[in-house]
Parts: sequence; structure tokens; C-alpha cells
Amino acid sequence: MRIAMIGTGYVGLVSGACFADFGHHVTCVDKAANKIEALLRGEIPIYEPGLDALVAANVKAGRLEFTTDLADPVAKADAVFIAVGTPSRRGDGHADLSYVHAAAREIAANVNGFTVVITKSTVPVGTGDDVERIIKEANPAADVAVASNPEFLREGAAIRDFKHPDRIVVGTEDDRAQKVIAEIYRPLYLNQAPIMYTGRRTAELIKYAANAFLATKITFINEIADLAERTGADVQDVARGIGLDNRIGAKFLHAGPGFGGSCFPKDTRALVKTGQDHEAPLRIVEAVLTVNDNRKRAMARKVQHALGGSLRGKTVGVLGLTFKPNTDDMREAPSIPLITALQDLGATVQAYDPVGMEQAKAELPASVTYCDDAYACATGADALVIVTEWEQFRALDLAQLKAKMKQPVMVDLRNVYRPDEMEKAGFTYESVGRGRI
Repeated sequence: MRIAMIGTGYVGLVSGACFADFGHHVTCVDKAANKIEALLRGEIPIYEPGLDALVAANVKAGRLEFTTDLADPVAKADAVFIAVGTPSRRGDGHADLSYVHAAAREIAANVNGFTVVITKSTVPVGTGDDVERIIKEANPAADVAVASNPEFLREGAAIRDFKHPDRIVVGTEDDRAQKVIAEIYRPLYLNQAPIMYTGRRTAELIKYAANAFLATKITFINEIADLAERTGADVQDVARGIGLDNRIGAKFLHAGPGFGGSCFPKDTRALVKTGQDHEAPLRIVEAVLTVNDNRKRAMARKVQHALGGSLRGKTVGVLGLTFKPNTDDMREAPSIPLITALQDLGATVQAYDPVGMEQAKAELPASVTYCDDAYACATGADALVIVTEWEQFRALDLAQLKAKMKQPVMVDLRNVYRPDEMEKAGFTYESVGRGRI
């Protein structure tokens, strides 16, 4: 089948490359000429394990193309996916749908023959109705069916998630659209991927509800971690003890500095706004947002406590800047408010991240010093803070770290190390939900 993918951000590029790998002919379209030029040179604008090889293989096979011209790919397409950004709208937290609406108007002007228009972007309930209305108003003769097909990709594991999904949610009640989308995903049938057909508005809400629930699990275990610290319990054992209950599950029960990234913060905010607009307030989700925002800056006080109550004149090394490992995504990363708070409290900050430092420079104060590796980051530091649990940080040479530091203090916000091994290595060690040694 011929597919036009509007948007070459994280969702659009990964989805387009995977659809091409299924054997479809995919044209990815983006208005950003510099991004398209880079892709045509084989340069991938995001860090995602395996994506560069997947793109290169399908470009070479002639199944994947990139262009800034939307007209021809849309006119030839059996299906057009809208995978543009829906950032939080400045001032009120609603999802900014201006890119979605603009894409709908351009699609309307170029569509030819029956075409399924599919929103892949994360959009509030009712956005599909808006897309359909915009297309019909702009081109009353357009023969289109508008569907919702939300993505459930984890950064750092997106290709596997796409090819081995827990579920594929398709929001449409149009028989012709169902047949086209079923054919697009047909290569996954060997993996027995369940396709769930729902109404369009239901599919849109499923995406928001899923992200809000996962964000709630993270925030819940973080609050339990605070209680564990004060009562002498171990949050990791608590998480395992409740996670073994199959009604709860073990995933997203890892205590840490709070959630960040491109999805959870903006999607929970947008869901709260949707609830308020429909007079169905989501008090639990509202609390999740408040607790998470407060937690990120509170992590600086944990570092302050580990250094005896004052950061004035101290040097703090920060390991990991991206919001999670295996991505260069700095959007709403916990490292940003942490580092800002550390500096506000008087600390000098030096940092290292395996892939995210260039992106971090646009988000962090210019006074942050960037280091070549973890050991350089530890050099001269009064404390070392693990913020992102990159694999490179899981087996550091503790003796070498200690020798390079001004004083052996580690604040482990991801509970990478065991308190007993840190004590044996001579560190003052503080983690999350496990007390302090």
C-alpha cells in the first residue's frame, strides 16, 4: 500500500520506517527543509537504537522516501497518517492542535480518490471530528474516512514496540477504513497482535487514559518511597511485593526523581484540561501532576541533605541528563529542574550524558560544565548524582570514582547500586526510598 506520513518527528519517523519495513511504500513529509535534507543524507535527527539502520535499509530498497512536498504523496496515498507535534499550548496546558489542523487543510487540498486519514498524533477527544470537518469544509468532494490510531511506543524501545505491540487501537466505524488499516498492519498478524476496533473518540481517550494511568503508577511509588525513607522500609521490596500481584503488575513501579519526556507531562495536562472542559474533573490526575512537579525540584534538597545541609561553594557531578536511557530526548527531563535548583542553592554543576549533551545545552543554564565521561564528571566533585539509569552507570569503578572525588558522596536517584556495596566502597550514599548510610 502507499502511505503518506505527515511529520518526521519521533512518532512519524519510527512509524514510517516500520511501515516501510512491512513492505509498504512510505513517503515521509515535513515542512522543515533542513530535517528532510538531513534524512536524505542518511542523518537521523533523533537517537533511537536501530532506527538509523532501519531507515537506511528501506531507503535503499526504495520503500521509504522523504520530501517537503505534500501534494504528490497525499494524492497517491491509500492512507495518510497525521503524526505532527501536539505540544502543550502555552498558558493553559491544552494540547496545541494547530499543526494537526494545518495538516488536515493541506490533505483536503490534495487528496485524490478514497483515502483514509489517520491521526497518529496524541490528540484530545473529539480531534478526529475536527479533522473530518476541516477536510469536508475545505473540499466537500473529498472521499475520505478519518480514523484514530494512537501510538504506544516507548522511547529507546520503539522499533520493537511497533513490531511486537501489546495492542493496536483503531478508532473508526467505517468499514472501508477498517479494511485499509487491517491491510496496513497485516504483516503483524504472524505475531498475533490484537487489533482493537473502537469508536474514534474512544480510541483518542484510550491513549490519554493509558499515559495518565502509567504516570499515576510512577507518582504513587514515588510517594511510597518517601514514606519508606521515613519509616525504615525498602521501597524496592515494597514495589516487588505489590508488583507480584497480577492485578497491579511490576512495570512503572520504580521510584525515582519523577517522570518526564515528551508524553506523560503534556498528555496528563491535556487530559486534565479536557476533564475540566467537560465538567468531569480528574482529581487523581491533577494530584499526579502537582506531586510530580514538586518532586523534581525536591531532589536537589536530597543532594543538599547528603552534603550536610549546604551546597554553597560545592561542586556536584550529574550523571545522566535525558529523561530516560537510550534516547537523547530532554523534554521535561528531571535533570532540568534538579540542576536549576542545585545552582539556586549555590552549587557548581558538571554533567555527563552518553548521547544527550548537545540537546541538553539548549535546555540547561550556560554555566553547566559538560564532561567527557562519568569519571571526568566525578573529578573534584563533592557529590555525584545519578539521574538517568544509563547502562554505562550501572557498573562504575567505585574505587576510581572515589579517588577522583573531593568527598565520596553519591546520591542515587535511580537506586542503581546497593547500599551495602556503597558502604563497603567507603561512600556516603543516599538513594530513593531506602534510607541513608
